[in-house]
Amino acid sequence: MLQAIIKKGKVMAEEVPSPILSAGEVLIAVSYSCISAGTELKSVGNSGENLLMRAIKQPENLKKVIDLAKSQGIARAFSKVQQKVKYGTPTGYSNSGIVIAVGEGVQNIQVGDKVAAAGAGIANHAEYAVVPENLVMKVPEGLDLKLASTVTLGGIALQGVRRADLRLGEYCVVIGAGILGLLTVQFLKNSGVRTVVSDINDDRLQIAKELGADVVLNPAKENLVKRVTDYTGGYGTDAVIFTAATASSEPLSEAFQATKKKGRVILVGVSGMEIKRADIYKKELDFKISTSYGPGRYDREYEDKGHDYPYAYVRWTENRNMTEYLKMVHEGKVNLEPLINKTYPIEQAEEAYASLQSPEKPIIVLLSYDNDVNAKPSSKVVVNNSYTKKGKLNVALVGAGSFATAMHLPNMEKMKDKYSLYAVVNRTGHKGKTVATHFDAKYTTSEIEDVLQDPEVDVVFITTQHKDHASLTLRSLQAGKHVFVEKPLATTPEDLNKIVDFYNDDSIQNKPLLLTGFNRRFSKYAQEIKKHTTTRENPLFVSYRINAGFRPATDALHEHGGRVVGEVCHFIDLITFLTESKIKSVSVEKLSPKNEQIRSDDNVSILLKYEDGSVGSLQYFAVGNKGYQKENLEVHYDAKTIIMDDFTKLTGYGVKVKELASKTPEKGQYEELLHMFDAIQNNKFAIDFDDMVQTTRATFLIQDN
Repeated sequence: MLQAIIKKGKVMAEEVPSPILSAGEVLIAVSYSCISAGTELKSVGNSGENLLMRAIKQPENLKKVIDLAKSQGIARAFSKVQQKVKYGTPTGYSNSGIVIAVGEGVQNIQVGDKVAAAGAGIANHAEYAVVPENLVMKVPEGLDLKLASTVTLGGIALQGVRRADLRLGEYCVVIGAGILGLLTVQFLKNSGVRTVVSDINDDRLQIAKELGADVVLNPAKENLVKRVTDYTGGYGTDAVIFTAATASSEPLSEAFQATKKKGRVILVGVSGMEIKRADIYKKELDFKISTSYGPGRYDREYEDKGHDYPYAYVRWTENRNMTEYLKMVHEGKVNLEPLINKTYPIEQAEEAYASLQSPEKPIIVLLSYDNDVNAKPSSKVVVNNSYTKKGKLNVALVGAGSFATAMHLPNMEKMKDKYSLYAVVNRTGHKGKTVATHFDAKYTTSEIEDVLQDPEVDVVFITTQHKDHASLTLRSLQAGKHVFVEKPLATTPEDLNKIVDFYNDDSIQNKPLLLTGFNRRFSKYAQEIKKHTTTRENPLFVSYRINAGFRPATDALHEHGGRVVGEVCHFIDLITFLTESKIKSVSVEKLSPKNEQIRSDDNVSILLKYEDGSVGSLQYFAVGNKGYQKENLEVHYDAKTIIMDDFTKLTGYGVKVKELASKTPEKGQYEELLHMFDAIQNNKFAIDFDDMVQTTRATFLIQDN
């Protein structure tokens, strides 16, 4: 499909795989999408700047890069930044079209429905979009999809009006006569509010007047505060809705000055935030922020999981706001005709964006899509027609997330005689294409069946969300592909048992190999410890302390088995590797927190008893200080002690160990791939299958305790 991509100061339409539908989502064949002149033009401008200027303007992103460099090294951090700069980012957050498929659990949307959709990074400028149900609104019968594509902008403007909480006959000043301001004017007039519009563009002011504004003024030509004060009988306006976008704090100061005592100023747009106390203190003003389209925005429970807020308690959710906007447009209460300047086909995306910077400064520009709703969206895009196999094994990566692209793929590039990245599978097409192009793969696809049916694929690397690991692993094994799956192997006993059944099925010949990403056992630190413990006379006493770091109770990391199933498996595997024994029993104690934000299941003390008499004591906690080291391993045996500090240092007491030291933690990810390759060449598991199963089952016991 074609999708608009912001890249190096320009916007261009690129061919990418269409997105894949999941539970709770709706697949839309897009008819129109609306370009947000302010937000998107800013993104286009930023993409054309050098990295230094971006860092100065966006220090929060610079901090993310610095943190990544600290944890994974400068080279990997720089590579990630370069990918974004070189290959660009998708854009768009408002579109309309026809539903061609619905995911499991979708209740209120059906195939064939005409809908509008919202969401940055979701309702993109693309021929197809996959959108969670609560961000999809049905279009009233008879409403042109062209008009419906403005739904997101309508929701933003309407939420600003609701935050102002105005009554019939009250006064409101709208600062900024862009699309949000001109929609706001119409909402206010429908509510019986006397409206003043301020803007430095006289043409926009004329449109505002035609749409119902009672008073329009150009603050460059007359005093806003005086005009508003005079118009309101000397009192000042009941509210100001600020829809402009400016780095200056002066317009906001004028907004405060024009407001009556105990009035309200609502920030919908963007403003400098150097607020003068004198402007607001004596009047006891309320300064409010309007968040996007309304209640539910940025709430994963609402947007991603589809949990609606009760109608009686939250009357105007973001979905209900945008649905109401569509009704108002359909009923003729909101007039968009003078606001929509031109429609361009998606193939002319660059020209469409360029028009926004023309002297005419159009208010709304749309993109159109010539979609056949009966055609199957294309899932596969070839990015390298001249692909040649460099290593002995062709790899298909499933899930092009940050860990895989910053860790596994760079490691593979260092062993080109062994691995060749052949295909990339990802739910979102642009990310998959970016990774495939950057690492010189042959093709990218959003459908895993494309690689499972490809005889050229030797190994499938699964690095998706935890909940999908087991099902994707089983499908890949059944297709005859060797599998590397990041931990955990499975998130439920039922899913794990299906994989066990596959390997226990004697009717299946030449079963492929499986490796779960328990990389720590392959690190040079673990290997050095094991070299010494192998000759021990008595059982091991292992103490492993993990300062995991706090994650909020609502964090997605706590889902699908949580941190015990998803992370603690790492540490159990390492202890098992050192003991070379089977787990005999597991006992658990969990923290009893008084704060609801602290979870008990990521603050656990675990005691593992092994059949050979060894004991593993594992403390995994999220209440520690982030400045303290993350991992500390102590191995005691035969009057000897070996201590490993965060995979950066190894020290022996009573035993002479090899002096190892690293500037950043070296946890065995590179060595893991070497062992995987050797295992496939020798048709032998790199980690004993029973060990992988045992470790995973132990995490289920701990989680359920």
